[in-house]
Amino acid sequence: MENMLFWLIFFTPGWTLIAGSAMEQDFTWHLRKIPQLVRERTFRLSSPAFEADAKMMVSAVCGIECQKELPAPSLSELEESLSYETVFENGTRTLTRVKVQGELLEPTGNVSATGASVRKKRQVYGTDSRFSILDKRFLTNFPFSTAVKLSTGCSGILVSPKHVLTAAHCVHDGREYIKGSKKLRVGLLKMRNKRRNKKRRDSKRSRREANGGEQRESTKENLQERAQGSRRRKGSGRGQRVADGRPSFQWTRVKNTHIPKGWARGQSGDVTLDFDYALLELKRAHKKKYMELGISPAIKKLPGGMIHFSGFDNDRADQLVYRFCSVADESNDLLYQYCDAESGSTGSGVYLRLKEPDKKNWKRKIIAVYSGHQWVDVHGVQKDYNVAVRITPLKYAQICLWIHGNDANCAYG
Repeated sequence: MENMLFWLIFFTPGWTLIAGSAMEQDFTWHLRKIPQLVRERTFRLSSPAFEADAKMMVSAVCGIECQKELPAPSLSELEESLSYETVFENGTRTLTRVKVQGELLEPTGNVSATGASVRKKRQVYGTDSRFSILDKRFLTNFPFSTAVKLSTGCSGILVSPKHVLTAAHCVHDGREYIKGSKKLRVGLLKMRNKRRNKKRRDSKRSRREANGGEQRESTKENLQERAQGSRRRKGSGRGQRVADGRPSFQWTRVKNTHIPKGWARGQSGDVTLDFDYALLELKRAHKKKYMELGISPAIKKLPGGMIHFSGFDNDRADQLVYRFCSVADESNDLLYQYCDAESGSTGSGVYLRLKEPDKKNWKRKIIAVYSGHQWVDVHGVQKDYNVAVRITPLKYAQICLWIHGNDANCAYG
């Protein structure tokens, strides 16, 4: 089973059978010119209260059929939605207005996947098809090492040496920033080394003995202090001990957070899943390999129609959980699918593995952000899906601008 899993993970087939014969499909990252997003003006806003309750599901979502009937947004409406809030570590907040320059690309048309079954169950649909990644040979290496955990209970993915992409609702409920997001932290996977920890303890003990044993561990006072420290560590999620060989997290504070105005609507209206994404800038750069952004292709361009993502599902304590599944339907901004997932995995980066142009090697890129389990209107009936927010050309331009601070590296994607 394990060998089959990792064959599926690392070797996505690029062939399909048509009328009994094998035919190679064009599963390639085709770079396209991206519209330019330019900062127009930045305003200082009042500091948020950070008092909202975290919500893992949005109600009254405009579904697939509903979205097909909506008129295309005007340029001014797009610019309003792509303008963004930035909240800083000290609690201050700004709003940046943007302008779109360059030719707007035609959005991917709404395509319904034929034969998609209708299900009305929880986030795990029938047989649980998730895989817990426990082998450290895979856990600490790409692509699994790009997955991170947020202190608010969500997941995210590394997209640069200092940036994490996640879902907007992991830090903001659409009207206010949620509790705990003011001191937001990101946990990067690491493996505990029992032998290294033992050497460190032995080194400290030797230094104590060299100093004349002034603070002997056998004294009642030191024993009491150690016992108190042990109790404090057991009560803290950050310092919780884990078994040797199991993952733990290196926690890093977030310097600032960017959220599109299409999500952070305040009191002006309901949230829309189309903009359920956010970018976090870390205070300290990491040295891990990160995953690049990509433009979300249409379903027919997905190898086997499949997507992949890894996150920290709440029902599997601190285990990294990987899954892959086919996409059932799509709109211009959303992917509707039945990937088995539980709360905690929201904010994960959804990725594909396609060929690079004019090269033989394959490359993984993030094409969506997993938003979670949602009820949507389809032909006037409420149906449930697991939904991911697609990275469109305009969203690519926005996230790229957040990462680089300018649009110099954001011309093609």
